[in-house]
Amino acid sequence: MKLVVRHGRLLDPARELDEVADVLIDGGRVAGIGVFDDPGLPSVDAKGLVVAPGFFDIHVHLREPGNEEAETIRTGGEAAVAGGFTAVAAMPNTEPAVDSASTVQFVASEAARHSPARVFPIGAISQGRRGEKLAEIGEMAAAGIVGVSDDGHAVMDARLFRRALEYSRIFDLPVIQHCEDADLASGGVMHEGAVATRLGLKGIPSSSEDAVVARDLILAQVAGARYHVAHLSTAGAVGMVRRAKERGIAVTAEVAPHHFTLTEDAVATYDTHAKMKPPLRTAADRDACIRGIEDGTIDAIATDHAPHHASLKMLEFDSAPFGVTGLETAVGLAMTRLDLPLTRLVELFSTNPQRIMKVDPWGLFEGSAADLTVIDPEREWTFDASRSRSLSRNTPFDGWEFTGKAVATIVGGRIVHGEASGAVRTGAGGAVSSRPG
Repeated sequence: MKLVVRHGRLLDPARELDEVADVLIDGGRVAGIGVFDDPGLPSVDAKGLVVAPGFFDIHVHLREPGNEEAETIRTGGEAAVAGGFTAVAAMPNTEPAVDSASTVQFVASEAARHSPARVFPIGAISQGRRGEKLAEIGEMAAAGIVGVSDDGHAVMDARLFRRALEYSRIFDLPVIQHCEDADLASGGVMHEGAVATRLGLKGIPSSSEDAVVARDLILAQVAGARYHVAHLSTAGAVGMVRRAKERGIAVTAEVAPHHFTLTEDAVATYDTHAKMKPPLRTAADRDACIRGIEDGTIDAIATDHAPHHASLKMLEFDSAPFGVTGLETAVGLAMTRLDLPLTRLVELFSTNPQRIMKVDPWGLFEGSAADLTVIDPEREWTFDASRSRSLSRNTPFDGWEFTGKAVATIVGGRIVHGEASGAVRTGAGGAVSSRPG
């Protein structure tokens, strides 16, 4: 099937492309970039919109297998494309954990059958994510993982983590660390500081993150391996990553939208939708994350989409689980709260995540998979959690107003998300218009 995305501003930083043109899609791939006037072809009218290589969220929790009441591969994929993501990388903290070739194959097969977004599995570092013995990283690499992580827990055994770095280097996989010292963080439910003291809640200190980042950077330099800091949240960790890059250590880092948007003050009403790991920290930490995004220290924006059933988030703050959803609000938050050139935004959401995970690249070039995200930079909209495509509603951003939105998502040449009302219409033949309805 053919499709033309017409008159959009094409932005592909990896290819230094920034021009207004059409994109011809044929057979699920980009067949050409230029001017294609055939009126008989189904088309997307992208005049006044930005057309970018499909956005890639490299940190999501799809909960399947084991916790399908919170999210499934299908519903997570639907939330992803609704938020403008053509691909996601799925963390392995499922039940059972994704720590073998068979569980990797399960995730991949379910995604192929049910998810409108592409799903790239991440394998566990250790068996059962217990931090005791290495998982079968080689077998999982052969089955298609794009990285390894025990996300949800840091690998506290330094010897085991060094072995993971050295072994993953053989397969050129990033080792993704949840940087939190288990002893320093033990029992904590929010950031350690004045707000926690006032609320009578036990805190998680910044040093719990900083200590693991510092140790891991030393080990990554020794191993010569690719090391990735997940959901970075402290000023200290931002500074360490910045200095490590200057020294040539192969480190990359991501930040979640809630960490460049909110602070510990969001917990003041004991709202469990503001409970996540790492916790919301101080204004100084938030501002350091923003500076890290601006100066290139931070490579990617990743949601850490962590859905939970409503009954669990209704528990008292100490007992409620950590985590918030984020797939449908990430782009709006970044465009509204960060003062970034659009080219940098595309780097953070698309081309850099591809580079970190070393997937077969997609973009605005002939022969690429036709995975595209169409953005309206001027769209004003309000997020309504009750209409979320996720199974869960644990978001602190319900009712927030944004400027900038993903208005169409194309995967493999198919329009898998395009709004049917408001400022974008889906019409016969798959046409999407940017004119008000």
